[in-house]
Amino acid sequence: MAKQIVGVVSSNKGDKTIVVTVSTRKTHPLYRKQYTVTSKFMAHDENNEAEVGDKVSIVETRPLSARKHHKLNQIIEKPVLREDSLKITKTEDEAAQPASKSKAAIVEDESEEA
Repeated sequence: MAKQIVGVVSSNKGDKTIVVTVSTRKTHPLYRKQYTVTSKFMAHDENNEAEVGDKVSIVETRPLSARKHHKLNQIIEKPVLREDSLKITKTEDEAAQPASKSKAAIVEDESEEA
């Protein structure tokens, strides 16, 4: 039976390839302190459907290339907000706000009032 791993997509820049980051909590054997270990797996995404930030499930398969030994099983969850949608809202907010006065214009206004 092939191992099934759940992680978050950290990159989808390659064609039909995603990089999945998997975080696991471990306890130190002597000090009993918990720490997080992250591993990155390259996985095959046939339809290029996974995007950065998606929570996905990948499954082991035969070697597909030098570093790809997994394939995308399913997309479990898509995030509510993405970085690209935040960029759009930031540019809309900047366009909606009127341009603020420069310091030189403020100094000129103050000198005219006096």
